[in-house]
Amino acid sequence: MTDPIADMLTRIRNAYMAGKSEVLVPHSKIKFAIAKILETEKYIEKAEKVEDKFDNILIKLKYKGKTPAISSIKRISKSGRRIYVGKNEVPKVLNNLGVAILTTSQGIMTGRDAKKASVGGEVICEVY
Repeated sequence: MTDPIADMLTRIRNAYMAGKSEVLVPHSKIKFAIAKILETEKYIEKAEKVEDKFDNILIKLKYKGKTPAISSIKRISKSGRRIYVGKNEVPKVLNNLGVAILTTSQGIMTGRDAKKASVGGEVICEVY
């Protein structure tokens, strides 16, 4: 697998399309940080580390009635083309209704938090 973050986002997208209530993703620090941001921003219900034979992240999906809480989750910076932004170029997603997730020198954070901290970085994904 060349891009584990894209795999995680695809698993979440596919689980929503199949109407599942939860999805398992292989654990890594960066994927767990992204899942925690999605939990903080109320796009998923809960993200927790499950320790069994392999370490996994259990993501409990959130629905509004039968409608998924996430209508689009898209990988921006890919392994073939990295997208970096400066502190003044942090993208707005859907006129600030969505969230851009960035990896910065101060850790993984949302675009709003990166603007407040006045840092730029690599745009991982956009969610709305």
